[in-house]
Formats: sequence, structure tokens, C-alpha cells
Amino acid sequence: MPVDFSGKWILESNENFDDYMKALDVDFATRKIAASLAQTKVVVQQGDVFEFKTLSAFRNYELAFTLGVEFDEYTKGLDNRHVKSLVTWEGDTLVCIQKGEKANRGWKHWIQGGKMYLELTCQDAVCLQVFKKKD
Repeated sequence: MPVDFSGKWILESNENFDDYMKALDVDFATRKIAASLAQTKVVVQQGDVFEFKTLSAFRNYELAFTLGVEFDEYTKGLDNRHVKSLVTWEGDTLVCIQKGEKANRGWKHWIQGGKMYLELTCQDAVCLQVFKKKD
């Protein structure tokens, strides 16, 4: 049985987020606002179908996907690009590869020690976000 990501998760730490956003060509003002925001992730997992909602005071982002099925993703409110995304399991880690104009783009989600980790990559930039579960 795979790991269950379902629940509400509160951002606890956010390492190298500015460099990650620079790699995505996000403008200075948006980077500064985004770096200062408290984020909440709401995850609904039903078998191979996932819904991730990233909520903040500035903007929200919703992502729904089925494992193993490539889909068109528009990163509206992030870097506003169209990418082809594919999410699969690698052990107990969700791994997303995003194909588009930026090399080495994607993310990994895993749970360890009661916390949810999100590693975001774009080109040479790697950001690590850590979330704690809200009761």
C-alpha cells in the first residue's frame, strides 16, 4: 500500500526558493512576495488519483492528476508556462517530470518522520520545502 499524503499540511521551512524561482524567470517583486507567504497544502488521495491545492494569501494553485498518465499542466500563477507532466511512484516517493522549455524541471514529494517534503527542481536550482501536518 503506498503512502497516504491526504490531509492539510502547513509550510514549516523553505530552502533555496528564491534561486528556484529565478530559474523559472519569476520577476523580482513576485519572488519577494512568494518567499514571504505562509503556504498550506491540502491533499486528497484516492487510489491513483490526486488533488493538490496550494493555498496562500497571495494566490492559490490546484493540481489534479492520475498516476502514470501524462497530462497538460498550465502553471498559472507560478511561472505561467505550459508543460507536459507525468507523476509516478518511485518507492514511497511521488516523482513528477515536467517537460517544457526549462530543463530538469519537476518535483518529488515524500513523507518522513510525520512531515511531508517537497523537492522542486528547475535547471540547476533545487528547493526543499518541509510541511507539518495540521491536526
